[in-house]
Amino acid sequence: MRLLEIAAKACAVLAGVLLTVITLMTCVSVVGRNTVGWTIVGDFELSGSAAGAAIALFLPWCQWRRGNIIVDFFTARAGATAQAALDRFGALVLAVCMGLLTWRTTIGGFNAWRSQSGSMMLGFPEWVVYCFMVPPIALTALIALVQALRRQAGAPTAA
Repeated sequence: MRLLEIAAKACAVLAGVLLTVITLMTCVSVVGRNTVGWTIVGDFELSGSAAGAAIALFLPWCQWRRGNIIVDFFTARAGATAQAALDRFGALVLAVCMGLLTWRTTIGGFNAWRSQSGSMMLGFPEWVVYCFMVPPIALTALIALVQALRRQAGAPTAA
């Protein structure tokens, strides 16, 4: 479990760095455009690609912390055992969904690589974004699966 936590944290840190770079690039582009008429060509393409990768990179940490949406309004009066069982079931459903998403994103990445598709302005290869998305989505699936299979009701994930 400790290895999963470290990997999830590393993904979150990488996502934070990626978003910081996007922010700085956007600031430079906007300030340059409004002051000296110079801009970074394709900044919106790079921002979109990096944002997609950053979202995927945040998913493992979110699942590790059990920060994904949990609708406990309907189960507030249920016992601790029932809530734990429902939480494990929800984690299992998420693991299956993330597993399917990993599979389909991998296929999409291979297709983007084979076709050499790229962004309109820069020709930035789309397969690179998939390379940043597939591992954290797979890690999210693994974390959710481990959480679903844990036997201790209400046990913290960091154990």
